[in-house]
Amino acid sequence: MSIALRPITLPDFGTPLARPLIPAQTYAGRAEAARAAAGTDWLVVYADREHFANIVFLTGFEPRFEEALLLLGPKGERIIVAGNENMDYAPIAGLPDVSVRLCQALSLMAQDRSLKPNLAAVLRELGIGKGDSIGLAGWKYVVPEEWDGPKPTFFVPAYVVDSLALVAGAITDATHVLMHPTHGLRAVVDADQIAEAEWAATRASLAVWRIVSGFTLGDNELLAASRMGYAGEPMNCHPMFTTGDASRPVIGLKSPSARQAARGDGVTTAVSFWGGLTARAGLVSDHDEDFVAVASAYFKGLLAWYETADIGVEGGAIHEAVVSTLAAGGLRPALNPGHLTGHDEWMNSPICPGSSEKIASGMPFQIDIIPAPMPAGWALNCEDPVTFADAALKAEIAARHPEVAARFEARRAFVRDQIGVAVKENVLLLSAIPLVLPPLWLKKGYALTRG
Repeated sequence: MSIALRPITLPDFGTPLARPLIPAQTYAGRAEAARAAAGTDWLVVYADREHFANIVFLTGFEPRFEEALLLLGPKGERIIVAGNENMDYAPIAGLPDVSVRLCQALSLMAQDRSLKPNLAAVLRELGIGKGDSIGLAGWKYVVPEEWDGPKPTFFVPAYVVDSLALVAGAITDATHVLMHPTHGLRAVVDADQIAEAEWAATRASLAVWRIVSGFTLGDNELLAASRMGYAGEPMNCHPMFTTGDASRPVIGLKSPSARQAARGDGVTTAVSFWGGLTARAGLVSDHDEDFVAVASAYFKGLLAWYETADIGVEGGAIHEAVVSTLAAGGLRPALNPGHLTGHDEWMNSPICPGSSEKIASGMPFQIDIIPAPMPAGWALNCEDPVTFADAALKAEIAARHPEVAARFEARRAFVRDQIGVAVKENVLLLSAIPLVLPPLWLKKGYALTRG
């Protein structure tokens, strides 16, 4: 396979304005399915400002500034427990018949505690008692090699766990109900959730493209990052932008500084809204044959992902295809070459060595192939979100969200005609710059293509 650096014309696929809404009945179905899968009297879902994905998936509400709990009970109870500041915000939840109750222990320190200061007392008032079993969902779950204690442990603050232990019976970890890489409820999403993610991914990828295409030699990092044109979209991680010379590695997670980029520097950026992250990294240059050669080897690894991944394919096969292709160019993936995404940037992944877990229709993926090793002063990355969809799911998207379906097809045609890659029919391209990798940020209008 040959890879070439060629001029491309990136079409305007359209930018959606209004974020698609998730129907109330969808939230209700998710909540009912989650509690049933937990198999306990109560399902308690923990959330905070960073770890909000599970609760927003089930309710449409995510806490701001403070923690919150969702309680799903045996008599159809649907309760959000919130602190002072979220009492007025939590009613935005789309889950029908949900009530909001105050627990000021979830509020920030020094705020009023005079009404409902004690979580255990609030839980008792809401009907949880000693005979009740609790399924507790945190922001991730422990696998066997991570824990050998005599009691279960949870990725939830001890105050919440201990309060539940005071008032209830057995507590088990129910996080897998939502976050398992194949049977978790968030591992397979519906047409409306795909449309919402496409809204976010389109806008995030265009923000990245404004940064990349607008970059000028001599920009400081803050100026370059400001071109993203942020419009207030909800983020699932901080925006990233950094540059570096041969004296140090280019660290992709960094936020921008006042550093002025120079010719020959590595440069990397990423923007992520709910449902889709886009990242691009390259060199501040208009000519560098050595770098383009490495970028071409990396691009082959990306193509290996697209040419292998499909509904019914095992995660281990995708992993092996990417790893072996990158190895031919002296590279390896720094992390899993692909993972499930959503309201949080990384949910879980069936793509790992030897995995027999299979790709299913409705799985939302981040193609997250970060090449290593990279010399100091070099950066290289091309991350985009995709979702797998069979014929029935695509038909439902077309019926419910025809403009979204049209953008999917236009992006597929662009990648075929200008990048030279025939993306599989079951792969929906959510990014507005799909597979567009400009390795040299000063060589405007050029990207890698299949030769």
